[in-house]
Amino acid sequence: MATRTERDSMGELQVPLKALYQAQTQRAVQNFQLSGLTLPANFIRALLQIKKAAAQTNQQLNLLDASISQAICQAADSQLANTDMQQYPLDIFQTGSGTSTNMNVNEVLATLASRTLKQSVNPNDHVNLGQSSNDTIPSAIHVSAALALQQQLLPALQQLQQQLATKAEQIGHLVKTGRTHLMDAMPVSFGQVLGGWQAQFNLAEQQLQMQLHHLQALAQGGTAVGTGINAAPAFAHKFCQQLNQNTGLVFRPAANFFSVIGSQDTAVAASGALKMLAVSLMKISNDLRWMNSGPLAGLGEIELPALQPGSSIMPGKVNPVIPEAVAMICAQVIGNDASITLAGQSGNFELNVMLPLIAHNLLQSISLLSNACNTLAQNAITGFTVREDNISKALALNPILVTALNPLIGYTKAAEIAKQAYHEKRPILDIALEQTNYSQAELEQLLNPARLCKGGNISD
Repeated sequence: MATRTERDSMGELQVPLKALYQAQTQRAVQNFQLSGLTLPANFIRALLQIKKAAAQTNQQLNLLDASISQAICQAADSQLANTDMQQYPLDIFQTGSGTSTNMNVNEVLATLASRTLKQSVNPNDHVNLGQSSNDTIPSAIHVSAALALQQQLLPALQQLQQQLATKAEQIGHLVKTGRTHLMDAMPVSFGQVLGGWQAQFNLAEQQLQMQLHHLQALAQGGTAVGTGINAAPAFAHKFCQQLNQNTGLVFRPAANFFSVIGSQDTAVAASGALKMLAVSLMKISNDLRWMNSGPLAGLGEIELPALQPGSSIMPGKVNPVIPEAVAMICAQVIGNDASITLAGQSGNFELNVMLPLIAHNLLQSISLLSNACNTLAQNAITGFTVREDNISKALALNPILVTALNPLIGYTKAAEIAKQAYHEKRPILDIALEQTNYSQAELEQLLNPARLCKGGNISD
């Protein structure tokens, strides 16, 4: 590979000729060949947005020459428009502050700006002016996560809720056997089932909206340890104003820089909200799998869209592949949260030193959950059909319907009727007709599954 000679504070070394990065990035490439995992493109783009806003702010504060500022902004814009991830090759398992990645972006922008101006633009003195890796990387975590929530996950989650509402309008009147402990219970309508799922997602959305607000508080301006050393006093507020203008979100300086640099509590809380959504998606995916089970020997209440052959050896088998894929995504997100929780504990004195891991896992969770919501809505919820014949048969034979008669005949008598109905595999109405003084018309009204879905006391 053709190389060129670059120099940093530690001396000279060879860098690939076509690389836009410089010496510090190359040292990190050599030092951290651990996983092959790199930081996501949206994290790099958040750093590019930060560097652009910082250059604009420093020009406004008369700290950076206008031509250099404009060249840095032009370089950032070119990378934002076409992010060349080959120029950002660093392993996520690197220095815990993310200094290597901060310098990687600084060097790429310095190289491009130097080419534009045909004079030297320094990655530290110009691109990194008024900044430290210690406030820039935490800010990039917040910026990238906030943008991903706003642009990806929240719209996907809202679309999933809308699809559930649409499905409820179509099939909400149908009644099925409810289940607790996986055993037959009182009847529920599909409207109630889908409404319950929708309520879970609505709560998850509320939690994510709350975390979005917290993520918009930035460490930028705290520099090395939170004191703001080497940053102009007005830098933090002017930076956020410029970033807001560039991104369309409403970022603000954190109330306390020491908190957001020394800890990653906001990222931990955001990950917790993502885990909550993952748990809901897992529950609902498993409900869909159970309801779809069969088609002959399972519950057979619904039929999910047939998307692909389900077996390499059993012809005609079709599996619930979308809920299975979503469940695996949920497992990954829950695992990511465990890692983020441990990483959040690694705030030693004035700096957390597991920032790249937090960035990677948080953004991966947001991306995975966005995709999970979209595919569940489009490829499972939209197209499933109800097997009305199966749910009607199960309802007719459900002995638990006798619960409705408790206020009229007592629990003990109702239990006797339920056991006899189950033992003889006869409808509960037939046994109740034999064992009580109520007429068939009265029992049909009392045991009507659609009426029982409405709750309340049978005597009301």
